[in-house]
Amino acid sequence: MSDENPRTAGSASDRAQVHLGTALAGQVESLELRNRKLGRAGVEAAQQVLVDRYRLATPADGFGLLRGASQRFNIKLHTLADLVVRIAGPDEGAVQWFPRRPRVAAPALPGLGVPAEERSSHGAVLQAALRRVLHITETGMGNVQLAEHRMLRLEKHTGLNRQFTDFFAFVQDSTTACAQAARQRQQVTVKDVEAADIFDEDSRQAILQAGSRAAHSLPLISRAGQVIGLISSHHEHPLSGFSRPQLTALASTGAAVGGWLHWHRQTAVLDALEHLHATAGTAR
Repeated sequence: MSDENPRTAGSASDRAQVHLGTALAGQVESLELRNRKLGRAGVEAAQQVLVDRYRLATPADGFGLLRGASQRFNIKLHTLADLVVRIAGPDEGAVQWFPRRPRVAAPALPGLGVPAEERSSHGAVLQAALRRVLHITETGMGNVQLAEHRMLRLEKHTGLNRQFTDFFAFVQDSTTACAQAARQRQQVTVKDVEAADIFDEDSRQAILQAGSRAAHSLPLISRAGQVIGLISSHHEHPLSGFSRPQLTALASTGAAVGGWLHWHRQTAVLDALEHLHATAGTAR
């Protein structure tokens, strides 16, 4: 019979639970701070570019230009900010930012089942692409990331918990399957997350706690060979691999969605930037 004092044991257990809860709360707060910082960084950089380019009075004026174009064209603010920073600005005094820009129809999206009226919708296409990849890989967990500001940014997800999505909201290093797939520009399968040496321990634990024991990352590649994003599937049990028809279907989906994303950036996103430029010109 144990001589342990139940009250003392209970108090120790309570203290352990409090300590664990405090540690988890600290991790959540740290991730939230990191995500807010990274989420603001690209927009703040774009604001400063606009201040310098258009001789605006304050960074808030730059934010107003970004927000106005974002709302009018239904383009994510961070997407516009990324291109403001990355692409060459308009010629000095030019009325148009992108003169003589060719207009082409949206490329086909075979197998995605996107309704005709939604084929120019960024959100609808990414959701359909995620659904298609999860159908091919036979799972209900997955996410879409886009390449922005030299990072991978989480854009869509399903079946994954808050701890996972907070942890992988931004991926900056190479200790994940998605980052390696982006760098290698090829599909990467992790058959057993617990045993794979591709992850650092923090990334591994963030994946395991979400119930994922295997993962597959598919790069979304433009016709020019640029990786624009990734779609990853997550699986409840270790994998033995995918069949050749599955890998071929995934590659076809990655190429189609990558081509569509490139088209979207060259049409809808540039339309939004052209509007921003015109608005800035009339405001001066």
